[in-house]
Amino acid sequence: MNLPVRSKQGGVALITAMLITALAGLIAASLAWDNALDVRRTMVLLARDQAVQVALGAESWVSNILRQDLEDSETDHLGEIWAAELPGLPIDGGEVFGEITDLQGRFNVNNLIGTNGRVDEQTLEQFRRLLQALSLDPRFAGIAADWLDADLEASFPDGAEDPIYSSLSPPYRTANQLLTSASELAALEGMDKATLDVLLPHITALPPGTLLNVNTATAPVLQSLDGNVSVADVERLVAEREAAGFTNVEETFRSLVAPEILPLIDGTSRYFQLKVVVRIDTVRITLFSILQRSPRGDVAAIARSLGTT
Repeated sequence: MNLPVRSKQGGVALITAMLITALAGLIAASLAWDNALDVRRTMVLLARDQAVQVALGAESWVSNILRQDLEDSETDHLGEIWAAELPGLPIDGGEVFGEITDLQGRFNVNNLIGTNGRVDEQTLEQFRRLLQALSLDPRFAGIAADWLDADLEASFPDGAEDPIYSSLSPPYRTANQLLTSASELAALEGMDKATLDVLLPHITALPPGTLLNVNTATAPVLQSLDGNVSVADVERLVAEREAAGFTNVEETFRSLVAPEILPLIDGTSRYFQLKVVVRIDTVRITLFSILQRSPRGDVAAIARSLGTT
């Protein structure tokens, strides 16, 4: 039986209306979803920008602390205000906290290269002792020295130059220049993450010739100063400096280290690392700043890196 034409047209119109309604619903839902994403994205970006400004404000505050510290004392030690972990401070929608590390309390890898541009054998031996104190392979000292020095000749017996690295997959070349970050040692031949994680808290990359602050040096770094420094000596030194640092650095270490080591150690510092963490809502950023303090007390950020961890 044939349906009337009017009935057929009514059915088509109803289906069309339903399709239009469904399509309009889909479009409205899509627009609402996109709008919610845009709002959330905007809020996250605003929170991140606010977090960065808070972190820079914390950096300025720490700079004032370091400036005042130089006015109040002639040495830098772990009993001072700057060495304490920065307590968590509440801010609108979150908190900020952090810590300051004396970079001159670590072994400066760039000291491996002497003023003449060649490997400094005395510093190289110290690096080997540091690796041994950390129960790591001492051959990394020679490999690191070859990574920094300007020539392309592998040192004996532990060196590694371009022929070693060019055979890796992917191939690359040695830097043949000073480090800007201690983490660059991750590229050394044979270096793995576990070894680097153990090593990094005890090394740094500062301008060559920077002195070691024995008031803040880690225990393995203190032990690396001389082959005759024992674990018992280090424990005594750490206990002695705990309250206010060493009264007289030269007098304390004269009987422990070789005479040529004494000019390389000190009780003051110029380079510090600030780690400040800011959390606002679901946004969390971490700012690392390398701060340089001049003899006059001026403090400047010479390097910054921003992360999300």
